[in-house]
Amino acid sequence: MNIPFEPSIFGKVLNIHLVLEYLAFILAFQYYVHLRKKEEDTISSENRLSIILGAVLGALLGSRIMGLLENPMLDFATIDLLLLLNKKTIMGGLFGGLLGVELAKKIIGEQQSSGDLFTLPIILGIFIGRIGCFLSGTNEFTYGIETTFFTGMDLGDGICRHPIALYELIYLFFIFLLLKAKRTSKALERGLLFQYFMLLYFGFRFFIEFLKPNVFYVLELSSIQWLCLLCFFYYRKTMVKATPKRLIFKAKGKI
Repeated sequence: MNIPFEPSIFGKVLNIHLVLEYLAFILAFQYYVHLRKKEEDTISSENRLSIILGAVLGALLGSRIMGLLENPMLDFATIDLLLLLNKKTIMGGLFGGLLGVELAKKIIGEQQSSGDLFTLPIILGIFIGRIGCFLSGTNEFTYGIETTFFTGMDLGDGICRHPIALYELIYLFFIFLLLKAKRTSKALERGLLFQYFMLLYFGFRFFIEFLKPNVFYVLELSSIQWLCLLCFFYYRKTMVKATPKRLIFKAKGKI
């Protein structure tokens, strides 16, 4: 199989990334419905619907904003509007969705944590979408810099590159298993499952960005990395809670 993988049906070339993106939405939502049926949701259906709406709108806006910020030096006068609006990133979608949910909860007066039920479906959706990114090769900006490392692959431009999307697929597989086990054990405080996912995923993306051929930096960091730092700041209390107490005491002793 060649990458980019471009299958055709009745003589028409399919956009495999778009197909898998739609499939990701469908299967992730079905998985969410399945999980919600299996356990008692303490949030009412009306409030849950408002939360989902907030997440969708926030994700839509956040993904587009971060998509543009990946390269804000573009000449907008020469770019097709549809192409411009199609620039998006899952990182902006996740953080924008988070803010959209928090805003929706404030409006409806919902006090309970709502993210845990979404966590595993989100990972599943990202996983399926990343398969599309990997199969699209250099047609999508999810490829890495040139490398001589043994994992390097020709992703469509004749250059041996880091297959960033493939690395992410492996990582997502393991954090899915980890968080699924945590969820099953029911040992976590409500709301922490989603917070741990955000920290684990944004932490991975912060470091993997060093392997991407980014063209725009602020203080040697990409826009995605700055968003990761913002996420770490947002969840700073969770990060402190997740740090073993012995390490905190040692750090205080050194200070």
